[in-house]
Amino acid sequence: MANAKTRKARAVPAGKIGIENVIRPGRVRPVDAEMYTAMKRAYLKVLPAKPPGATIADVRSRLLAYLPETLYPGGAKAGWWAKAVQLDLEAKGLVARTRTTPLRLYKA
Repeated sequence: MANAKTRKARAVPAGKIGIENVIRPGRVRPVDAEMYTAMKRAYLKVLPAKPPGATIADVRSRLLAYLPETLYPGGAKAGWWAKAVQLDLEAKGLVARTRTTPLRLYKA
C-alpha cells in the first residue's frame, strides 16, 4: 500500500480541476471546474492587496455580489466553495493569512 509521499498523482476528470489544501499538503481533490473558477475570480476581486487584509466573515459577505446566480443561486453552497478555494489559493501561494485574531486574508 503506497503512502502519501509515494502515491502517484491521479488524472483529473474532464470538467474538474484539482485543488490543494494548505492544511493537508500533497493532497489534490478534483472539484467542479466551473464552480471553482467562478469562486476564485470572486475571491481575488474582494481580497485586499496587502495586510492587514480582510476577515473571513468580511470576505464571505462580499463574495456573493461577484458570484454568478446560475452557479450559486441565492448563495447556495458558497460557504463550502469559499473555504475550499481559500485553502487552495493559500496552498498555491496566491493568498496569505495574518497571524492575528481574527484571522485576516490578503493577496500574497
